[in-house]
Amino acid sequence: MPNNDAITTLKGVGPEMAKKLETMGLERIEDVLEHVPFRYENYNSGTVTTAVHGDLVKWSGTVQAEALVRYYSKGKNRLQFRLLLEDRYAVQVTMFNRAFYKDKLTVGTTVTVKGKWDMNRMTISATDLEFGEQSNGLQPIYSLRAGLTQKNFSRIVKLAFDQVDAIPERVPEPIRARYRLEDRMSMLRGMHFPDTVATYKQARRSYVYEECLLYQLKLQAFRKMERSGNGRALTLDKERLNDFVRHLSFPLTGAQTRVVREIVSDLEKTERMNRLLQGDVGSGKTVVAAIALYATVMAGYQGALMVPTEILAEQHASSLQELFEPYGVTIALLTSSVKGKARTTLLSAIRSGEVDIIVGTHALIQGPVEFHRLHLAITDEQHRFGVEQRKMLRDKAELADVLYMTATPIPRTLAISAFGEMDVSTIDEMPKGRKPIETYWAKNDQIDRVHAMVDRELSLGRQAYVIAPLIEESDTLEVESATALYELLKERFPAYAVGLMHGKLSSAEKDEVMKSFAENKTQILVSTTVVEVGVNVPNASAIIIHDAERFGLAQLHQLRGRVGRGAHQSYCILVGDPKSDVGKVRLKTMTETNDGFVLAEKDLELRGAGDFFGTAQSGLPSFRVADPVLDLKVMEVARQDAVKLLESETFWEDSIYQTLRTYLKRLDLLVGERLE
Repeated sequence: MPNNDAITTLKGVGPEMAKKLETMGLERIEDVLEHVPFRYENYNSGTVTTAVHGDLVKWSGTVQAEALVRYYSKGKNRLQFRLLLEDRYAVQVTMFNRAFYKDKLTVGTTVTVKGKWDMNRMTISATDLEFGEQSNGLQPIYSLRAGLTQKNFSRIVKLAFDQVDAIPERVPEPIRARYRLEDRMSMLRGMHFPDTVATYKQARRSYVYEECLLYQLKLQAFRKMERSGNGRALTLDKERLNDFVRHLSFPLTGAQTRVVREIVSDLEKTERMNRLLQGDVGSGKTVVAAIALYATVMAGYQGALMVPTEILAEQHASSLQELFEPYGVTIALLTSSVKGKARTTLLSAIRSGEVDIIVGTHALIQGPVEFHRLHLAITDEQHRFGVEQRKMLRDKAELADVLYMTATPIPRTLAISAFGEMDVSTIDEMPKGRKPIETYWAKNDQIDRVHAMVDRELSLGRQAYVIAPLIEESDTLEVESATALYELLKERFPAYAVGLMHGKLSSAEKDEVMKSFAENKTQILVSTTVVEVGVNVPNASAIIIHDAERFGLAQLHQLRGRVGRGAHQSYCILVGDPKSDVGKVRLKTMTETNDGFVLAEKDLELRGAGDFFGTAQSGLPSFRVADPVLDLKVMEVARQDAVKLLESETFWEDSIYQTLRTYLKRLDLLVGERLE
């Protein structure tokens, strides 16, 4: 039976079960085979005498005495029976809510039980029972929902393997032979039903390489496509550009100068720029973007700057207007607030080329917006885009160079995975004279001292952020909520205006709250993390983060970057009583360094790759098995292999690579049959 047949063709999978599987996205037999376990329980394969107290065991034996059931209230029950192991050891087995087994557990029946071994009492607290003798080893645990049980799904996987004749290979045989990788059938069997740890390790090794190769093939095909001369080279007026830089109100740092050269070099090439500019909060990415935009305009083209929020767009438009005013560069602001006749007029001006630089949200590259001669598209804080979204952006801005900016430092170990198709520029130097933010860790019972510090800052005419992880009170989490803090702070600081911002507000409401804070009409802003990527308020000198141990280091650093933007000394107070060692390390590390790259590496170490970006941020690829950090060496090998494949004639002609070529075509990364 082909592996792409519908799930309903499996014997024993009826309409009801098929519907449950479909809710998990499992519609074909292939989907079931690909749904590999996310972890394994390693059951003891030893004997009663060698097992350690507390071990997970999976032992077979014969029922020695009639099973007993005790019933409790609300239909709950406890099943107990005696099991003879190794023909000499009688142990007591206890299972909860399994009364239906009672009549089947007749004396002399062979059963296999799984559970925790109590060596002192010679008992097993069993979680599962199977009739007949079963082998020991690793027990697969699947991510399931829709009422499916581990036992049911394992049965379906076995059915799938029994009925599938062959599984198409993805990694060609020459590569498998080079690295001693398993064929797909053996690999998937080893992932689902490993009889030993060694079997699992070999299957995982093969699976990880396959995932890394497919991902890197996608990245490198995208990179090759973008570097195939389908851009335009700008002729830059270096004298005017240098004059512009010389007349800035501050000197560029060495890192800024280096990055400007890298970007200018890209603008002069026929290949389209596809560059990520990363730099810590306050390192001066915006002025680098301004220099790139000026170079573009001087060459006779338009530039666009896209930012996440309307209020940030307004601030960028205002600062660029001030910066470019002496040079006759025209700036336009396009947001959803621009409506009616004004919008029609503005769109016409963009289309005709009357506007040089357009600032707005990423809606700039969507819908009816038409540019006259767009050459440089810059996105700020859009590190959440995955490779597919980045491709959409570049398709909209035809022939244009694209520069992505992020204040979330990407650890070196992740850059190859998350942004492997891009060139990366890093501003790793802060401007001279910038005062480091002083960071302190306060326990919950020290909140009065924290409020006294806030009081002092407010009395000096400054402003403060107060951050909470939840919007409303929770019965399950002992954390401060934004609404509770808002009410509390209104009472604690009656002489000052307190604002409230959270994710449930509409975009217009968020903009209104932020505008009030930016204009100092509100002195204290209580917010959830929606303020993480926000507005520039130089007058804000303090940020208080409640339950700080619940945030990752990268996010805490982003939040801390909301202050320290003006001439005044700024402070970040982390409030919390972490229960875990990780929480304590996290807060201690924050007080020891302001270096975002150091913090990013530490965050990766503490949380792992899967949680580094968070679920909302799709810049990091989602793998079933591979870990971009633990499997970094495999990722690097796969990248080298992907580059060689795309450059070889054999890849485009030999039938053994047809599956990989089909994969690229399905991703819309091929024009015709190959990349030129």
